Amino acid sequence: HGLVRPELLRALRASDVSRILHAGDVGGSRVLEALATVAPVAAVYGNTDILDGHLPASLSLTLGAVDVHVSHGHELGSPTPARLVERYGATVIVYGHTHRALVERIGRQVVVNPGAAGPARFHLIPSFAVLMIEGGDIDVDVRPIV
Repeated sequence: HGLVRPELLRALRASDVSRILHAGDVGGSRVLEALATVAPVAAVYGNTDILDGHLPASLSLTLGAVDVHVSHGHELGSPTPARLVERYGATVIVYGHTHRALVERIGRQVVVNPGAAGPARFHLIPSFAVLMIEGGDIDVDVRPIV
């Protein structure tokens, strides 16, 4: 939503991330440019982004040996882990939209909402998630931005 907190950039650098996945509601190229000072960025558009053709609706990536789907989630109306797993077959599904951080395993799939790193909304603590892939092992750590 157009805000890049200095605390987020420090936390991403301290986490030694190799790639940043943004699940939409970016709020402009300034955000992506700031994130790109930390690591390469792959982003999708959200329901508040301007549809100017610069961001795709979804991404399908292979990270290590793991397939990852990224979309905002608004394409499902009210996204839930069950609805996302029903729609997408990737091993890891990353979405945004609800602003509520969540990690849920359903069968072989892992559904991740990193929360929102932008302006504080809905009485939620701003957060991000770190996805760690080693071989076929997947671990996700949701971290508050402090």
